[in-house]
Amino acid sequence: MSSSAESFAELGLSTPLLEALAGIGYETPSPIQAQCIPVLLDGRDLIGQAQTGTGKTAAFALPILERIDVKVAKPQALILTPTRELAIQVAEAFQSYAHSTPGFHVLPIYGGQAYGIQLKQLARGAHVIVGTPGRVMDHLERKTLNLDSLTTLVLDEADEMLRMGFIDDVEWILEHTPETHQTALFSATMPDPIRRVAQKYLVEPREIKIKSATTTVAAIRQAYWQVSGLHKLDALTRILEVEEDFDAAIIFVRTKTATVELAEKLEARGYSASALNGDMNQQMRERVIDQLKSGGLDIVIATDVAARGIDVPRISHVINYDIPYDSEAYVHRIGRTGRAGRAGNAILFVAPREMRMLRTIERATRQPITPLTLPSRQDVTNRRVAAFKDRVAEVLAAEGLEFFADIVAQLEEEQNVGIHEIAAALTCLAQEAKPLQIGGEDPPPPRPFQERDKKPYGERERSFGARPARPERDFRPREDRPPREFAPRDDRPPRPERPRRDGDDANMVRYRIDVGRDHGVQVKDIVGAIANEAGIESRFIGRIALYDESSTVELPAGMPGEVSNLLKRTRVKGVPINLRPDTGREGGGWKKPEGGFNKFGGGKPERSFGGEGKPRRKHPGE
Repeated sequence: MSSSAESFAELGLSTPLLEALAGIGYETPSPIQAQCIPVLLDGRDLIGQAQTGTGKTAAFALPILERIDVKVAKPQALILTPTRELAIQVAEAFQSYAHSTPGFHVLPIYGGQAYGIQLKQLARGAHVIVGTPGRVMDHLERKTLNLDSLTTLVLDEADEMLRMGFIDDVEWILEHTPETHQTALFSATMPDPIRRVAQKYLVEPREIKIKSATTTVAAIRQAYWQVSGLHKLDALTRILEVEEDFDAAIIFVRTKTATVELAEKLEARGYSASALNGDMNQQMRERVIDQLKSGGLDIVIATDVAARGIDVPRISHVINYDIPYDSEAYVHRIGRTGRAGRAGNAILFVAPREMRMLRTIERATRQPITPLTLPSRQDVTNRRVAAFKDRVAEVLAAEGLEFFADIVAQLEEEQNVGIHEIAAALTCLAQEAKPLQIGGEDPPPPRPFQERDKKPYGERERSFGARPARPERDFRPREDRPPREFAPRDDRPPRPERPRRDGDDANMVRYRIDVGRDHGVQVKDIVGAIANEAGIESRFIGRIALYDESSTVELPAGMPGEVSNLLKRTRVKGVPINLRPDTGREGGGWKKPEGGFNKFGGGKPERSFGGEGKPRRKHPGE
């Protein structure tokens, strides 16, 4: 199959899927989609090697949807992803592609989310499961996830799962799936461990390798605005007014409908704008481009396909109003500016949930995209006032103002007002269509995006102060140990008062949370929630003790306030944990946890460290 298919219809997709793709703006398959979709539709195993952001999700999601039987409310496809963010993104993509497929259900499952929610949705029935390896393993062990009806398994970003230490979990899952099913593996690189997994679990796979997109032009200034606190249209108009050296712009959106809607809204705000999409005939398209070249239009709102081949030297700005679906589309978009040796400007609007795609684009283009500070109300006002003064100065320099001067003189005499009051009134009238001052308030700055560290656990830097090394324990029987030497009682100094214990070392602080055994919580639920929400690795989480209505957990001392505030709002089993320092007497005093105080919250330990161990020491509150 050629990688240059002109439409998705050529790939053999059904009408409902084609309708859904047209609705979200997909017109032409990307190279990896054009090559992978026919192979997966034939039922063959596949190895796809391509950079993140080249359209891999649609490459495997569309064939899966084509073969799903919505009447069978059981998991028929399983997609493993390295992070919960990607799991959510892939699940949302499935939902979009299945817009015209009634009765379809996709379920993302990942650590940090309450089990009750996932169990309820699994019981209801889902056709596609998208999950992280750890949570999928957990459900398989609990037997709450049944893969007997599985027909397709996809490993998405396999090299990322290897780098994050999940490859053993992935192999465990592969060993617990039905023998007869289709397997697809997608990876940006193909290290030896990934190659070994493919050789072991894939049957005569077809290998497809897509070259990465070309890098962007160095003369193009690239910036992004993180969507926050202001409607995108209001932000767009602020940027258009304040951007330096603005001549003409192409604004990219995802759908044909959006081109028309945004063009109408910009025209209503005084801009000379027009839509450009695939529904326009060639004559209309050529007229829009000719107007853009001649200066009759300043802004064209276009889809990716409609803008192909546009070469207008006066285009100074490309604005990605909707973030592209892949990095190749981004490169093609911003290539419309910075031509013929001219400087160009590319601005990208990014919602918080789309920050992952921003980082993907940066990696693919090998160029940084700098954050853009949104112009303030005062910036826009200053620019409008300056432009107004320039227009007034041009009129004052012109001839033939005698008639208008007589009218002003008459007003001055009839209204008994000064010339300044009349000028102010005329200024007010002149700016009615486009006020010099804009209303509202400036939005707060967006929260900085913090990308999670994806290095292997052994290579990550500690987030908090390192624990001091503990002395080696003597595991010999007590009778074989040398006797301890004590000073004579009369010579010993008085024993100092023992401070309250806050964990096993001074770098740990004990906190109390409002979930316990009565809520069905387990230690791994608490560890997973804290690790996912606060980014604290599990090895830095100390002992956890479970009680009926609450629990205690030891965390590193010196946590930033923003992390503590985030954990106060974190939910486990649907209950806000309300993290706060433990006083030792909260909630009517201590209740003895089952099995004593250990890192696993009492009862039978979930891990064994060997030996019987010493009898536990009583807690101060017992």
